[in-house]
Amino acid sequence: MSDKILVCYASQAGSTRGVAEAIGKTLNEGGAQVDVRPMQEVQDLAAYRAVVAGSAVHGGEWLPEAIHFMRTHRATLTQKPFAAFLVCMTLSMRNADKYREHVATWLEPVRALVRPVSEGLFAGALDIRTIPSFGDRLKFRLSVVFGFWKEGDHRDWNAIRAWANTARPLLLR
Repeated sequence: MSDKILVCYASQAGSTRGVAEAIGKTLNEGGAQVDVRPMQEVQDLAAYRAVVAGSAVHGGEWLPEAIHFMRTHRATLTQKPFAAFLVCMTLSMRNADKYREHVATWLEPVRALVRPVSEGLFAGALDIRTIPSFGDRLKFRLSVVFGFWKEGDHRDWNAIRAWANTARPLLLR
């Protein structure tokens, strides 16, 4: 087994992919060898010393393909350092800090399968045009109209890089 770290993700509109790429780049700049891949492309974890997995959140849950990945690779993930992150629009709301503790509960299904050594919670980006479902586009448009969210990129790149830097030594133990 090498010292390579896998950063894998499930993203619907691309925001989570961007977070995963930033995590991978930060880990690489810190001296780690890193592969960044969509979860659907990952078949085998044997080549990796550690795994970072993340998903967009819809309705307070990781995307189905992300939970499927966790269930499929559970036995292997319990034998490696593992970190998890999520990306959601709730953390882009005004006073997002008061929702942070609740948002952290959305990782409970992941924790029930594999205990992460570190967890990252990040705001996402909202571009309503990229949302595939008409019903979901309508819900987001109404949420914007009523002031719950604003369209745009709400990702905090400094916080994402800081989390990756604190997770790196935990992943390379």
